[in-house]
Amino acid sequence: MRSKWIEHQGKQIFFQDFSGIDLDKSDIIKDELVNVQKIVTSQPEDSILILADFRGTTISKNLMDVMQASSSKTKKFVHKTAVLGVTGTKRILANMLMSLTGQKLSIFENEEEAKEWLVQD
Repeated sequence: MRSKWIEHQGKQIFFQDFSGIDLDKSDIIKDELVNVQKIVTSQPEDSILILADFRGTTISKNLMDVMQASSSKTKKFVHKTAVLGVTGTKRILANMLMSLTGQKLSIFENEEEAKEWLVQD
């Protein structure tokens, strides 16, 4: 599993690492989402800070169903989500995901800015 817990300013952030995965490796993303879902749903509701990294990742509509299902199952456990590497078509898909699941995602270009935003109350 690529995803892991990291710490920033004394707070735990669950770093979901989907970076550098191309469309031909969509099973890697699906497997990662299954593992991430197990960890997230084991936490208290509205408690998790998530940093999801999609830099250098190719995502298409065929993964949207899997991502939507995962987001729907984990949404109530997540307090805030910051996302990296969501531009162009990925931004359109992220907006679609937000409208389908109701889960808000804040999109950042810089990892430090994303972490800072996550730990702010």
